[in-house]
Amino acid sequence: MATSYYLHEDEMPASPHWRLVAMEGARAVRDMAALPAAAPFLNLAPNGDGHPVLVLPGFLGDDRSTVALRRFAHRRGYEAFSWRLGQNLGPRTIGLTGDRLMRRLENIHRRTKRTVSIVGWSLGGIMARELAREAPDLVRQVITLGSPFNGSPSSSNVIGLYQQMTGDVMDDKRAQELEEMRDAPPGIPTTAIYTKLDGVVAWQNCLEDEGPMTDNIEVRTSHCGLGFNAAVFYAIADRLALPENQWQPFVRSGWRKLVYPTSGHGAVRRAKSSARPKAVAKQKG
Repeated sequence: MATSYYLHEDEMPASPHWRLVAMEGARAVRDMAALPAAAPFLNLAPNGDGHPVLVLPGFLGDDRSTVALRRFAHRRGYEAFSWRLGQNLGPRTIGLTGDRLMRRLENIHRRTKRTVSIVGWSLGGIMARELAREAPDLVRQVITLGSPFNGSPSSSNVIGLYQQMTGDVMDDKRAQELEEMRDAPPGIPTTAIYTKLDGVVAWQNCLEDEGPMTDNIEVRTSHCGLGFNAAVFYAIADRLALPENQWQPFVRSGWRKLVYPTSGHGAVRRAKSSARPKAVAKQKG
């Protein structure tokens, strides 16, 4: 079972500030508008080997929200697949055991006869990690975009709406299940792309803990802009282009330092370090 780097519930990160929430829509529209102009930059992204890529939408999203991502993956040489399950309402959409989504993954694997890379946005990323945990032989790698798998659900500005719309109530039993989901799927390369400007979920909860095949890449965008941001697209292409069974961390050097504020596990270590004094102070009190 994974251990959160926050030692007490009251040390969990707060949900994002209301100013970030208010700016979500405008920032996402800005990223959409800027995407065509980023074509020369994205043409520098590596081409793929044609393996299948399944793209999962976020909470309340559907396949229309991932069109730009799938088109980009197709242009880089991959066979991109939508999830074909309609609006993402959590268990109400994928089935209580995720069986509907698992069938989609199995069908893609059967059709292509290749392992599948899964890109999941927000709630879709949490689902992607669980797919890889349940069917590691079918999954090549997982890439999450602003997915809050590593922390308390209370550190979100949509937790109330989520529970109402999905029926997924955060009781003690569910909290225990979420605790067990924090570890990355064993043996599966897993990259978390996150933004500190996230207005929906606490960015600290979107980080992979340090492991032999985990990585974190920071970008500058909003939560809703993750599916339309050129830096996100390039990072996804970089990860997808890695030869199977030859995974390596994202290399942040040269011009990449200007585009990507951080990468790797430094952010996780800083979060752990900042949590320790609070825990000590609480114990002394």
